[in-house]
Amino acid sequence: MSAVSTPATTHAHGKTTAIFTCVLAALAGLMFGLDIGVIAGAQQFIQKDFKIDDSTIEWIVSIMMAGAALGALGAGWLSSQLGRKRSLILGAVLFVAGSVLCGLAWTPGVLIAGRFVLGLAIGIASFTAPLYLAEIAPESIRGAMISLYQLMITTGILVAALSNAALSYTGNWRWMLGIIAIPGALFLLGVAFLPESPRWLMMRNRQPEAEQVLHRLLGSNDAIAREIGDIREQLKTPQRGVHMFFQNANFRRSVGLGVLLQIMQQLTGMNVVMYYAPRIFESMGYATEAQMWFTVIVDLVNVLATFIAIGLVDKLGRKPILYVGFVVMTLGLGVVGTMMHLGIHTHSEQTFTVGMLLLFIVGFAMSAGPLIWTLCSEIQPLKGRDFGIGCSTFTNWAANWLVGVSFLSLLNGIGNASTFWLYAAFNAVFIVLTLWLVPETKGITLEQIERNLMSGKRLRDIGR
Repeated sequence: MSAVSTPATTHAHGKTTAIFTCVLAALAGLMFGLDIGVIAGAQQFIQKDFKIDDSTIEWIVSIMMAGAALGALGAGWLSSQLGRKRSLILGAVLFVAGSVLCGLAWTPGVLIAGRFVLGLAIGIASFTAPLYLAEIAPESIRGAMISLYQLMITTGILVAALSNAALSYTGNWRWMLGIIAIPGALFLLGVAFLPESPRWLMMRNRQPEAEQVLHRLLGSNDAIAREIGDIREQLKTPQRGVHMFFQNANFRRSVGLGVLLQIMQQLTGMNVVMYYAPRIFESMGYATEAQMWFTVIVDLVNVLATFIAIGLVDKLGRKPILYVGFVVMTLGLGVVGTMMHLGIHTHSEQTFTVGMLLLFIVGFAMSAGPLIWTLCSEIQPLKGRDFGIGCSTFTNWAANWLVGVSFLSLLNGIGNASTFWLYAAFNAVFIVLTLWLVPETKGITLEQIERNLMSGKRLRDIGR
């Protein structure tokens, strides 16, 4: 006797398909993380092999962020014209090409070019993947699937650190950079089987195809009809971000806050640790292999502490967690700078300094890391959301580039201790900025936030 399909089994099958589809799309975050993490371990071997100075290393590290900023700028147009799926495919192709070029690089200039191509890939993926996930995931699992993308980023950084540590004994930086082409190729293969976003298909007046995709994801005819109706309703609100920016001062405030939040996130100093962790551990007196394994510990703590934010953000709220995070980061970096000023001579002093650096990592991963992205998506009004999020995403990468291209120059110019004190001071300032400007959005609908913003309320009060 053949099995009879019931509404319950159809719905369960549709949910399973939706989860599988979202997990596959979220692997874009893994590519993102791999690319961020891999350069930290490879740079000292690159420097020795090519016999280049710190200034050139800064460009090799930071050019990826410049490419990502450019990729993020064009990603909105690409995802609109090509579709979400084909934009992800383009990002995957560029990722594989850039990884191979980096692994084969015969000059520093070729390596810089390969890193730029990788940046373009990451910029496209960092815009398109969350957008695709938001549009493809059923409402019941949408939040979890978007959070999964952020978790994949930190997981990718950790996997890259483990790979670097294993390869550090041979010092083969070409394998470190080139090996990430393998997961990139697997991601490209998987993306080829993803469905297109139903919302994009509806935007292109391709409703029958949208219904076919929704049938795979939802199963239930009633659910499909509701989703089609919701998409139609959403499409009645056209994006007018550019016009609103020049015509509406309140919208300029929300865009400005999004830009400020991303600058705050980057100037915490987290990406300094992500990109230059082995160099930091070298300044504490550790040998090469120990530098690599301590970098693994840093990335593992980053992954685990992210769960603190996921578990508490909707219970305690955004601002209390940000306060705690910035205080912890100020303390952690301040003590690290002080230890470097006094001198790190004994094993116990080394261990204590590493512990304070890990405390800083916990502070970031539980607060500014995930919550800045959450706030940036919540504070933008519907008609200008694409423009507002696009501006904040571009700012994230531009500020990221500035941090990456200046850190070694700061170390060589003002010294290790003063550099860490500088970033500690930034975090102290961010406590005040959070008090003055950042709204609490816990338990407030996006519609209410928008009404408060557009009525002229102070930025810190738009969540009330």
